Amino acid sequence: MTRCGIVLFVALSLMGCATAPRVMQYDVAQNNEPPPGWPAAPQVPRLEYAGQLVGEQNFVVVDEQIGSGERFLRWLAGIGGRGKQPTQLVRPQSGVVDRAGRILVTDAGRPSVFVFDETNGSFQLWREAADGVDFVSPVGIAQLPNGEFIVADAELGAAYVLSSDGEPLRSFAADELERPTGIDVDLKTGEVFVADKAARMVKVFALDGTLTRSIGVPGDSAETLNAPMHIRVADGKVFVSDALNAHILIYAEDSGELVESIGRRGLYVGNLVRPKGVTVDSDGNIYVVESYYDHLLVYDEAGQFLLPIGGTGTDIGQFFLPAGSWSDAQDRIFVADMFNGRVMVFRYVRADS
Repeated sequence: MTRCGIVLFVALSLMGCATAPRVMQYDVAQNNEPPPGWPAAPQVPRLEYAGQLVGEQNFVVVDEQIGSGERFLRWLAGIGGRGKQPTQLVRPQSGVVDRAGRILVTDAGRPSVFVFDETNGSFQLWREAADGVDFVSPVGIAQLPNGEFIVADAELGAAYVLSSDGEPLRSFAADELERPTGIDVDLKTGEVFVADKAARMVKVFALDGTLTRSIGVPGDSAETLNAPMHIRVADGKVFVSDALNAHILIYAEDSGELVESIGRRGLYVGNLVRPKGVTVDSDGNIYVVESYYDHLLVYDEAGQFLLPIGGTGTDIGQFFLPAGSWSDAQDRIFVADMFNGRVMVFRYVRADS
């Protein structure tokens, strides 16, 4: 090692783990201008743009808290410099917001789980599905009642349980799944709901991985499942998007009976061609990702079409083959904008707020 290298090594060692603090930032409207909203003025907006997640770029170093000596050493070592390419989303699929407020996003293009930790200003990648097994095509992700996570990998044909820190723990129902995509968990009952695209049904498991029942009937009619993709369990209902039958089927969680169908194939905004992500807000409004026409479509609790957001493009509120959608306790609506390599974040504005 050269003398310069030794000096640099010692200097960086002295820096140790005292890394400069980082802050997570959303790409929000600047200059105190109100964020874009939908519907547009003069109507009262019911959804507001809250930002977007792209990866490591969402975390910025607070320069004023870095001393000049450390700034020089960081420059000398190339830390935070222009030479290092930031890690960013490639083909985001779906996600979840955990009880600590972290935003976890599955990415099939960089097979891993992206972890955005706003509270601690940290960013992580979880790549391992199990010991010696990396993710290949992670799609659905949910948090279990004990704080662990479960991830469905479509290519591996199984779900995997990770610790709250992302350590691989065990496979889940590997012998019962063919091509799992969407996944959700009822935190009250502990039941795990998996959309199995190849089996054309939703499979329900106990926490130990035992298959307890199935929901949905395979077929290509208005009341059957052909390619279930994403799933959301809320308010005693199971919402399932069917990409090939072009509808959202809603089942009673306890009985598995079909109670409602939303959407039909067509050419008009509000119709469905390739629905994927599905989620709900605190008022029961239903959000559906129409991936073929690059829209987020909003329906009320009764299935009446309310509002579109989207169109093909890269601007705020536009999408390019979007995939999953999820929501959190703050009534934020997340859309995995797959081919734009980002997650768009919206905020639901209640009528009484």
